[in-house]
Amino acid sequence: MTDPVGSFRWVSDRLVHQGYVWRVVVADFDDPAGERFTRDIVRSPGAVGVVPLVFDAEGNPSVVLVEQYRPPYDRAILEIPAGMRDIEGEATDEVARRELIEEAGLAAGRLDLLTAIGPSPGMTDSMTTIYLATDCRPVDHDRQGPEEQYMALVHLPLRDAIDRVISGEIFDAKTVVGLLLTERRLAAGDG
Repeated sequence: MTDPVGSFRWVSDRLVHQGYVWRVVVADFDDPAGERFTRDIVRSPGAVGVVPLVFDAEGNPSVVLVEQYRPPYDRAILEIPAGMRDIEGEATDEVARRELIEEAGLAAGRLDLLTAIGPSPGMTDSMTTIYLATDCRPVDHDRQGPEEQYMALVHLPLRDAIDRVISGEIFDAKTVVGLLLTERRLAAGDG
């Protein structure tokens, strides 16, 4: 028996818009019965997010988040430092290190892969790779663009950050996933 879910076939993309990082296409597909259909898709090189985890003198974990204006929501959003993979060929761990310096003014002594997520598979092929940064030390930041120029750094105990995820105050997908996986890793003794 054939797998109908796995027997869809991509046929072609027609470029609608080419932006600085993203391309918007109308893509044609054939369904398992051979019927053609189209979907609008945002083609993306992907992004990276970093959970900077620091410990106080007593060993209590906290995270460094950024609060920045996000035009699609027309409001400030609390999230982990992150950025687009906008330099062709740059490895995700290098993007993570660069974005952590740019946005938070932190250099990671250690960087561990947490996961990769498809944040919106109904509209984009973008993947976001999420890292945990530890042994962080302060460095000069290198903020890019108006949103980053006016962003604020927010240091929160990890427990408070998790409470904000549970309450819905923190709703950004990469941040929710990154914080919950960090908490889980610490609970398992892998921090």
